[in-house]
Amino acid sequence: MATACTVKDVSPHEFVRAYAAHLKRSGKIELPHWTDLVKTATFKELAPYDPDWYYVRAASMARKIYLRHGIGVGAFRKIYGGSQRNGSRPPHFCKSSGSIARHILQQLEKVNIIEMDPNGTCQQPGNLQNACPF
Repeated sequence: MATACTVKDVSPHEFVRAYAAHLKRSGKIELPHWTDLVKTATFKELAPYDPDWYYVRAASMARKIYLRHGIGVGAFRKIYGGSQRNGSRPPHFCKSSGSIARHILQQLEKVNIIEMDPNGTCQQPGNLQNACPF
């Protein structure tokens, strides 16, 4: 008898990689025209090298919403933020791009993977447990 497979049972790296491949295969999420040009944060120097970075970020955000309910764009800016290098001056924390997080949340809501609260926060995912690729 097989045991139930939940998001918490699987390694985060394996889940995000498999779920990103599932999102890409399904074709429900539309890539914006700026995905090959945009940096993911102001402290980054270059755009991502991986051509599927948008699907990976969407899968990671869907997993984070499943684990922590009620997070919004501001929380995702902190989660994906990092250290800004200032040359000889000390580094400081810098938030990531809010427009990327907002666009991915809108795409995930359109596909019914997440549900948005009237307060603007993300609630319990609708189809994430059923779409578990494992």
